[in-house]
Amino acid sequence: MRRRLLLSTLGVAITAIMLLGIPLAFVMSRLIYDDASQQLSFKAASLIKEIEVPLSKDEKPDPAKIAKAYQNLYFEIELPDGSDLTVGNKLGGATMKATSNADNITVTAYRQISDVRNDVAQQLVLIASLVLLGILVAVIMAVVLARKLTLPLVDLAETAERLGTGNARPRRRRYGIAEVDRVAEVLDSSAVRIADLLAASREFASDASHQLRTPLTALTMRLEEMVEAADYPDVVREEGHAALAQAERLVAVVEQLLARAKHDRTGQAVPTLVDLMVEQQIEEWRPIFAKDGREIQVMGEPGLVAVVTPSCLSQIVATLLDNSLMHGAGTVTITTRLQKQHVVVEVGDEGPGVPPDLVKKIFDRSVSGGGGTGLGLYLARSLAAVDGGRLELLQAKPAVFAVFMRRREEARLAEERVVVGPV
Repeated sequence: MRRRLLLSTLGVAITAIMLLGIPLAFVMSRLIYDDASQQLSFKAASLIKEIEVPLSKDEKPDPAKIAKAYQNLYFEIELPDGSDLTVGNKLGGATMKATSNADNITVTAYRQISDVRNDVAQQLVLIASLVLLGILVAVIMAVVLARKLTLPLVDLAETAERLGTGNARPRRRRYGIAEVDRVAEVLDSSAVRIADLLAASREFASDASHQLRTPLTALTMRLEEMVEAADYPDVVREEGHAALAQAERLVAVVEQLLARAKHDRTGQAVPTLVDLMVEQQIEEWRPIFAKDGREIQVMGEPGLVAVVTPSCLSQIVATLLDNSLMHGAGTVTITTRLQKQHVVVEVGDEGPGVPPDLVKKIFDRSVSGGGGTGLGLYLARSLAAVDGGRLELLQAKPAVFAVFMRRREEARLAEERVVVGPV
């Protein structure tokens, strides 16, 4: 912007100076030529009066005396008696002349045009110097003006960038330009509002996490007591173990959401055997799908290892299965495969797929195909991004979602060598 402002200011200034300078130079040269012609006519008339003095005394004019009085000029004089008289050295090259008549005396004066041209050149040099001085002043003023206008804009851009990164502290800077100061005031006001909103959001996340953590902890303790009771049948004990695992998973999800609300990473990504996470989710979701007469099948490469937070991967797969249960149909297929730098887990079904108007915004917050909150896929993609992965919609009809996770150089590790985090 500074460069464009500088060039535009210079363009206007130079155009104005040239529009003034060129006509001035033309008019000045014409005035010099006209003045030289008038001066030559005046000198011819003056010479007639000087010649009349010796003629009145019946004397001849003295050419040497006349030449000394009128240097750089050449005269041709016709006297009353018909005789001719020349004064000065005859000029070579282009000349300008002026003739004057009085009392039967004719005087023709000559002057070299080169002398007039020299006078014109001197005046043009003066005008050119003034033009260059004007351009120099315009350059200085343009630089000062461009700096004065662009530096505040650069500073305001930095302020807006700081707001975008979450630094909502107002800067309170003013620049002495009413319009720019108005923008600065609006940014400062926006910074205050954004800071209040961020504080309220973080307080809400913290409070919600605290309030959820307490009953979940109590539920976990009750389930542990139920599992440890010796007089319960094996079926109840098995169900208690499953419920305890679900409670622990809920606690992990709450912790992840709290970390995300605080703009923090969980930092718990470890080499994880993908099959274990997938099998765990199938074990939990298969009875639910069976009630609807649907099946879950697993395909692809076994033994793949991804660098991921286990609880995040479990939550992502659970979200995709829940999404397929609500919006899909037929058999759900979970496919694991290896791709250059990623381990990929695909979840697809035989349903109608994603409507065309939702394809580009299926992962946006509060966007749902109907019957949902619109938060599941949004949070699942956020969890994938925490560990440097991503969640994508590979196919709209029928719907196929894929989560891409970072892989290790050793894509296949023995199960005992893999660190499986808490799920």
